[in-house]
Amino acid sequence: MINLKLAMAMIGGVAMLLLVGSRAQAQLDNLAIAHASEKNQANNQKQPTRQMRTSKPGQTRAGAQTPATRAALDQATKSEIAKKPHQLILQVNSNDPATMNLVLNNATNVAEYYHDLGEAVSIEVVTFGPGLHMLRDDTSPVKPRIEVLAMSHPEISFKACGNTRENMRKAENKDISLIPQATVVKSGVVRVMELQEQGWTYVKP
Repeated sequence: MINLKLAMAMIGGVAMLLLVGSRAQAQLDNLAIAHASEKNQANNQKQPTRQMRTSKPGQTRAGAQTPATRAALDQATKSEIAKKPHQLILQVNSNDPATMNLVLNNATNVAEYYHDLGEAVSIEVVTFGPGLHMLRDDTSPVKPRIEVLAMSHPEISFKACGNTRENMRKAENKDISLIPQATVVKSGVVRVMELQEQGWTYVKP
């Protein structure tokens, strides 16, 4: 009887040890898992997220362009500029033959320069005030030269101020005839201003 009680007691003790040991192992496993998770989180915080870096062609990692790329871009910019038509305004507002001839010289030189380069150019000679005499059929000191220039360089055009023409008509009490190469605009000054607003280059002798 005693042996049976002793055996039962021993069996109970062993069961208790097994139960306690199982719980302890489970707690140790949980602690190990939690520790590993905290360690991984700490490592992730120390290491910044790596992002894919994409570089444009011709750029270093720092974003700087290589010499070859800079040269190619410069050449492309020059090509774009060459494709854009050159546009020049030449103003005449004085009845001075020397000034008129200077303007015609400048127009001819610019037209021939870009013609030799194979680039487009447009040149407008805008007259107003006393400068309208340049385009008057009866008073122009440069009429023969304009006739020749208009045939050889159609890229050069001549504009006459309508306001000035009307004022001269009233002052002289007669119609003011212009040379055939002249085109009348409402206002010479406004014409110059509007062309400048469109990006034309303005030159006053």
